[in-house]
Amino acid sequence: MSTLPNNLKKISLFLERLPGIGEKTANRLAFYFLRLPEEDLKDFSESISTLKEKTKFCKNCFNLTEDSLCEICLDSKRDHSIITVVETVLDLLSFETGNIYDGVYHVLQGKIDPLNHVGPDDIKINELFKRIKAAGEVKEIILATSPDMEGEATAMFIKNKLSELTDSRIKALKITRLAYGLPIGANLEYADYMTLKKAIEGRNKF
Repeated sequence: MSTLPNNLKKISLFLERLPGIGEKTANRLAFYFLRLPEEDLKDFSESISTLKEKTKFCKNCFNLTEDSLCEICLDSKRDHSIITVVETVLDLLSFETGNIYDGVYHVLQGKIDPLNHVGPDDIKINELFKRIKAAGEVKEIILATSPDMEGEATAMFIKNKLSELTDSRIKALKITRLAYGLPIGANLEYADYMTLKKAIEGRNKF
């Protein structure tokens, strides 16, 4: 019985661990790597080997970046008075597809999920409050967590905590929630940009 060489088999087995990749697809990808020009393979392997070292969180919004601040936070053309709160960087990328939004973001790096022992202190909620207090120009917070039970709980927690703050400037903040153009129980990363466009246009006071 013919088997793959050990090094090729190791690559294939690793690829099988990736989301949505089965054994046959993993084998095809491993053979694809084998056929790549040496220079391309070296560039790819270097990117993989330095991924953790070079990739960090933006100190302002917790988007991924290679510098202290991400490109979005550094962009003076964007409206820094509107902050959209999302769960993950993948959700942020969904908004950035199609140029439907010109504000900035805050990435929570998760959502409140008691069943999996994830509380408010385990994600970047406190950092959001500190950011709002420190930034004088914020006028609106769009709560764009996913429309499932955990996403709703996270949005409600943020709304309630903001309403408890005594700062008059924060009390004047407009707090909105994405309109329900999105299917209940869906994840934002799978939504097409037109659905997101309609959802953000039809957002309501929350």
